Amino acid sequence: MDKFLEQWGEAAYTTTGFFWMALWAFILGYIISSMIQVFVTEKRMQKTMGENEKKSVLLGTFFGFISSSCSFAALASTKSIFKKGASFVSSIAFLLASTNLVIELGIIISIFLGWQFVVGEYVGGILLILICWILIRLINPKKLIEKARKNLESEGDDEEMDDSTDWKKQIQQESSWAKVAKKYKMEWQMVWKDVTVGFTIAGIVAAFVPDSFFQTLFINSGKGNTDFTFLEILEHIVVGPIAAFLTFIGSMGNIPLAALLFGKGVSFAGVMAFIFSDLVVFPVLRINAKYYGWKMSFFIVFLLFTALIGTALALHYSFELLNILPDPSQVTIQDKEHFKLDYTFYLNIAFLAISGYLIYLGFFKKKDVKHSMSEMAPKSPLLETILKYVAIACYIWLAGGLITKFFIN
Repeated sequence: MDKFLEQWGEAAYTTTGFFWMALWAFILGYIISSMIQVFVTEKRMQKTMGENEKKSVLLGTFFGFISSSCSFAALASTKSIFKKGASFVSSIAFLLASTNLVIELGIIISIFLGWQFVVGEYVGGILLILICWILIRLINPKKLIEKARKNLESEGDDEEMDDSTDWKKQIQQESSWAKVAKKYKMEWQMVWKDVTVGFTIAGIVAAFVPDSFFQTLFINSGKGNTDFTFLEILEHIVVGPIAAFLTFIGSMGNIPLAALLFGKGVSFAGVMAFIFSDLVVFPVLRINAKYYGWKMSFFIVFLLFTALIGTALALHYSFELLNILPDPSQVTIQDKEHFKLDYTFYLNIAFLAISGYLIYLGFFKKKDVKHSMSEMAPKSPLLETILKYVAIACYIWLAGGLITKFFIN
């Protein structure tokens, strides 16, 4: 019993430490995302993309890069852009960029995993888009694309947002910043459950799950081992998405767990595959089926999974060739003293103060300023309810663990 209580305390402390490490990065990322969504509307994106395929893919990638990292928001925006006439390949480019190339994800990865994974994330995101583009060109699924567009025709028209005001003028208006504050709140509303559950799972895994489990799940993994055969790397790449599917958490919440996997000896390719897997899970499959039909939904999963395997392999062997494969020993997040007076402390205080000002501006000083809600992909009410109660259970678990660590043991 004493051992369990000690592990419980360590799990709760590790989770809160992980979140403390990442707090300023979350705040910065979501403020930037909120600003871009207010000042660069979806309607502006659609006007700019045009019909030229190369141009539309490049712009789709760029607009995805500056959009929200929430998968459900990305799915809805992708559907809307595709419905308004964007090509299928540019819509896929937008979807992949908005879940793999976003600013906030790179910041979180740099904190937990280091610069090689940040390079891998951004280079890999571009590779994912290029491989999907090539596959679409080779397969040329014209009938599937036409059928998908017909499925969307039955929907009503999307609400047109007013974008008549120049963004340079908007950025000088206090009311625009009140809209940023409301969007910032929405960003947190979209991710709080995923982040809570993801970080809690990471703390539990760190404290309770033995290394032997990972060595069984990922063949030949283990601390200190960096020499993998091609088949072992391929197995890690295939198992990575399965592990991501089982955690059922978005990429932002999964980064601490990705760091733990790497620290336990999983290959660089396997960890990158784990991070890239947020679009090949069942909720995304179901939403795409609702939008475009089941055949197109399965085709998108095929595209993304094939691209994921190719990208992870290319990253691993190119990094190995350049002699920049990261060393698992560089990930020491379990052994860190999380709460001390360092740059993290001062950044957290500064960004919490900025958050406080945004809340004051958007919900007290300018509370009458209206801002239209971003369209979200249709989540499963049952799964969302389950996730909500799991998140609440996580808070109870964390509170109990911290009490155990500091007042009982």
